[in-house]
Amino acid sequence: MRASSLSHKVGVGLRPPHYPYLEQRPSTEVAWFEALTENYLNSQGRPLEMLQFIRQDYPVALHGVSMNIGSPEGLRLDYMQKLRDLIDRVEPFIVSDHLCWTGTAEFNLHDLLPLPFTEDSIETLVHNIDFAQNFLRRPLVLENISTYLSYRSNEMNEWDFISEVSRRTGCHILLDLNNVYVNSSNHGFDPHYFLNHIPMERVAQVHMAGPTDYGDFLFDTHSAEVPEPVWQLFKLIAPKVRHLPILIERDVEIPEFHELEAEVMKAVSILESSYEAERSAESV
Repeated sequence: MRASSLSHKVGVGLRPPHYPYLEQRPSTEVAWFEALTENYLNSQGRPLEMLQFIRQDYPVALHGVSMNIGSPEGLRLDYMQKLRDLIDRVEPFIVSDHLCWTGTAEFNLHDLLPLPFTEDSIETLVHNIDFAQNFLRRPLVLENISTYLSYRSNEMNEWDFISEVSRRTGCHILLDLNNVYVNSSNHGFDPHYFLNHIPMERVAQVHMAGPTDYGDFLFDTHSAEVPEPVWQLFKLIAPKVRHLPILIERDVEIPEFHELEAEVMKAVSILESSYEAERSAESV
């Protein structure tokens, strides 16, 4: 891989405050955009028009928050049909959601709620993921979430749970480094150990964002720049993820687009440095 190709791997979330700027088709270091799926499922207006406009010039990924993949009631057919229609329309290169549950068949709680790390949860996920992947005719990419409590019924740790789900279903992993950092702080484990025990060959995408520190715990708000501890985790895995799409996320207190570009270029620089370090080691 040539180092120059690395600049084509880092993207940002497509957010409405940036629509007017992006409509001008500016020159940018951003290589691709990730769209929040639910913002476009029921829209025939400006959001969908903007997504299709961006898709003319850039690869697009769809990232959902309401598939409810951990539901013991199964997946909602109306949601899945709308998602498949959107996939057919914009042809995303990745379709992702979260490894969690989000409510019941009748009520969406609009939150990413943790699953117990048990064999029963894995069996539910295997059934739902198999249905989703067959219905959508593509592999799913599922993200590790931030959590603020743990279940007494847990039978394994988070990294083993994620690994087993991926192994049994063939789904890929969206590795969110901010969520690893948040959980390691909230639950008291070593984030390096987490990363060393995730099957990196199953990772299809990487997210980075900034949490809010409430003193007693970290809260996953996506409201700040990527903090230094998350950059350090990224440096650790950079040699293993250079070929993957990397995303800088911001959902609250969204800055000017050029500020996100600065974080994109920092990620590119880390990827390029890891590449050059590897090349130097090979030439010794």
